[in-house]
Amino acid sequence: MPKSKRNKVVALTKTRSKGFELKKKLHDDIRECVDKYAYAFVFSVNNMRNNILKDLRSQKKESRFFFGKNKVMATAMGQSPAQEYQPELHKLAKRLRGNVGLLFTNEEKDTVLAFFKTFTGASEAKAGFKATAEVELQEGPLDQFSHSMEPQLRQLGLPTTLKKGVITLLSDYVVCKRGDTLTPEQCRVLKMFGHQMAMFKINLLSVWSAAGTFEQLAEAEETDQVEPDMEGMEED
Repeated sequence: MPKSKRNKVVALTKTRSKGFELKKKLHDDIRECVDKYAYAFVFSVNNMRNNILKDLRSQKKESRFFFGKNKVMATAMGQSPAQEYQPELHKLAKRLRGNVGLLFTNEEKDTVLAFFKTFTGASEAKAGFKATAEVELQEGPLDQFSHSMEPQLRQLGLPTTLKKGVITLLSDYVVCKRGDTLTPEQCRVLKMFGHQMAMFKINLLSVWSAAGTFEQLAEAEETDQVEPDMEGMEED
């Protein structure tokens, strides 16, 4: 008689080992970066998008970015004066709360501040985002779409029909108004028509220097933050 899969015994030590090794690696990486880099910044992100982050990382190849696992990163730095890995580092560790990340760099603080003040990237809004402008589509042909898209557009609420094989909007149509909390359907329409409302931006919250100084730069705010596959991601 075949054995029941329900009765299979799984060693818990095996299931834990990989997670433990990943945490240990992150812990060691953080300490290595503290030793190697002149500055460490805690930052938050508005409207996280992987494609824009990849562009940012390509521009900052000499720096390192860490996301997620705040407790592990804070433990590596030390959360009290008695535990801190370097002087004043516990103050930065205490800022690792919520959806934030760490940036290690050897660039001067003012250079980093100036760069992130202007570094932004437009992207498509996601459901729950508050519209930043009113978007109205004008009556007439929508010849940027193939005729096979007409049922899909109509299903999304647009007053469309086919005229001589061309999708036609029968009347002006307001997709959203400024301040609306966008639905998945509205986001899809905005994306199809090329409207990008969300703005990717990194907010630098605090900075520690290897000289043993700490500075609070800004207060953390609520952010439309992390895409699902960003959790725990770090630069190799």
